Amino acid sequence: MKTLFIHQNFPGQFKHLAPALAALPGHQVTALTLRKDAPAQGQNIDVQRYAIARGNTQGVHPWVLDFESKVIRGEAALHAALALKAKGYEPDAIVAHPGWGESLFLKDVWPRAKLGMYCEFFYGAPGTDVGFDPEFVPAETVEGTARLRVKNVNNLMHFEHADAGLSPTQWQRSTFPERFRQRISVAHDGVDTDAVAPNPQATFTLPNGAACQPGDELITFVNRNIEPYRGCHTYFRALPQMMAERPNAQFVVVGADGISYGPAAPGGVTWKQLFLREIEGRYDPARLHFVGTLPYGQFIALLQVSMVHIYLTYPFVLSWSLLEAMSAGCAIVASNTPPVLEVIDDQKEGLLVDFFDPAALAHTVCQLIPQAGLRAELGRQARIRARANYDLRRTCLPAQMRWVQGLVG
Repeated sequence: MKTLFIHQNFPGQFKHLAPALAALPGHQVTALTLRKDAPAQGQNIDVQRYAIARGNTQGVHPWVLDFESKVIRGEAALHAALALKAKGYEPDAIVAHPGWGESLFLKDVWPRAKLGMYCEFFYGAPGTDVGFDPEFVPAETVEGTARLRVKNVNNLMHFEHADAGLSPTQWQRSTFPERFRQRISVAHDGVDTDAVAPNPQATFTLPNGAACQPGDELITFVNRNIEPYRGCHTYFRALPQMMAERPNAQFVVVGADGISYGPAAPGGVTWKQLFLREIEGRYDPARLHFVGTLPYGQFIALLQVSMVHIYLTYPFVLSWSLLEAMSAGCAIVASNTPPVLEVIDDQKEGLLVDFFDPAALAHTVCQLIPQAGLRAELGRQARIRARANYDLRRTCLPAQMRWVQGLVG
């Protein structure tokens, strides 16, 4: 069986799936990516790179800008696919993350290949991110709906010829229209729960040189990028109260200053700078540690020493970091938003608070810190659920492989 993976930042969500398939006898795996630093060969995977020949058209209608970007990438991937075809390459299955448009035209090159889509999110579905936070994401308008319709053209064009879809969570699957949903299976990318586990010997060194161990009063908060989609405004607004009530606590924030989702901060500053200005003079900078992005081993060590882990999110894509925190046995305080509700039951695997209520977040964290028994039980139950439903080797990867193999029967 020949499988072609398409991801602009390969391996991305296919980090475990692609090499697992490549390890099967008689299975040939090829990857097509935009990454310039992708190795030509790795883990028995033939990695083919493509390059973008042009940028967006100056003065193009702003509603069309996003879709034009996807067509540009789709065209570049099309030419790379034609070059592969000219060499005699014919995949049985194409597994693609369609989010950047690379796979738009590949069924035109290989019409007999089965196309499987990684279905991460359908924009503008009721009850999702649009209009959820009117402070930073405007309420839905007719014009806004029109923009989202154009943004979803990429999804719709893919579903026109996709044979199947795969979503990481049931809630993310639910954002897609019913007529597509029946073709979407659910299997999470998975967490290596054997490796991401509680470790009483773990240590983490703060930027000031202090070494932290399990049992130290360390509060963690993780974003890929520090921004409102992941609740940074609620977190920063809760900081003064948390610091006042827990004068010995240290607070560690993981995340870069860029943008993953949503708009940039106004005024030419980062979201972090904006909200730190808002609480200036009401928090202790010496106890607030920004560590940027961390190597994976250090990140896991941080979770292993965390006394309380905070996770907040809009109704949007669920972060891997939450499941990793659950697997590490963290005592979690999280927002009661739909992505979280799928993996955490309040008072069982964690404590849930209103996304928009900094006072409730601060109160819940501060009340949990001295309750060692409750923290231990929440962490124990969180790890049980992560192991039962999101374990990479035992649950998720086998389900993903069955899905790929099922594409071609």
